[in-house]
Amino acid sequence: MRSMTGYGRRQKSLDGREITVELKTVNHRFLDISCRLPRALSFAEDALRKQLGGALRRGHVDVNVTYLNLRQDAKEVRLDEGLVLQYKEALLNARQIARKERSSIRDEDVSWIVAQPDVVQVTVREEDQEAVLSLLTDTVSEALSDVAAMRDREGEALKADLTLHLNEVACLRDEIALLAPKVPLIYQEKLQARIKELGVQELDQQRLSQEVALMADRCAIDEELSRLESHISQMREAIGAEGEIGRRLDFLTQELNREVNTIGSKASDAEITKKVVAAKSEIEKLREQVQNVE
Repeated sequence: MRSMTGYGRRQKSLDGREITVELKTVNHRFLDISCRLPRALSFAEDALRKQLGGALRRGHVDVNVTYLNLRQDAKEVRLDEGLVLQYKEALLNARQIARKERSSIRDEDVSWIVAQPDVVQVTVREEDQEAVLSLLTDTVSEALSDVAAMRDREGEALKADLTLHLNEVACLRDEIALLAPKVPLIYQEKLQARIKELGVQELDQQRLSQEVALMADRCAIDEELSRLESHISQMREAIGAEGEIGRRLDFLTQELNREVNTIGSKASDAEITKKVVAAKSEIEKLREQVQNVE
């Protein structure tokens, strides 16, 4: 059994490139992947989703990737020659206006020109997509191994907790089964006592037997108890099974709840009602935990 709750974070560096991948997974009905990638790695999103989809079956996955390129060829510095000539022309015109004509440009003039906006432009070179994708894939694989390890540990804890609550439901089911045959007898005793209170002298035993039989038929829960036992058995098998069992456990939990509700609506005995309430409480705990099973 594997939980849908997991966390993994890995960082890898190669040839001046550094990638950090952080994965967080929580329960979700289907596989839902949310990616946060830097613009330089946007080309890798489809490959990243495919890799995650091959490793995870269910759950909401938050993926956060950061990327740092420290290579010397990561950026390119360019000089806008046209803009330089225009600034130079502007300087010369300014000098002419001030009647200080000069055809040459001093070093400080060049420094001033270069310091103007947009003269020097720094651009990011196009990435080597193959190299970056390879590094990203390796980093994600390592982060996924952390996620899998955590989901396995959480799964073992879930398995123990589910087994505990299911065993309690099974015990309550057996206790209800022992009480069920006594319900018609208790009803008969109550009916006889009521008739006696009313002062009825001549009691029609046949009519009394018919009434008790009708009541016994209305509150019969043998079929529900049998189905409940079957669902408990199937759930035990599912808990011990491998692979994607969350949906199956969810369905079986709904069926457990359905049968217990029916028993509660049929049984008119106070003790059975108490057992039903306790069983519903345990099933609700099962339902909450099953939501986290992959």
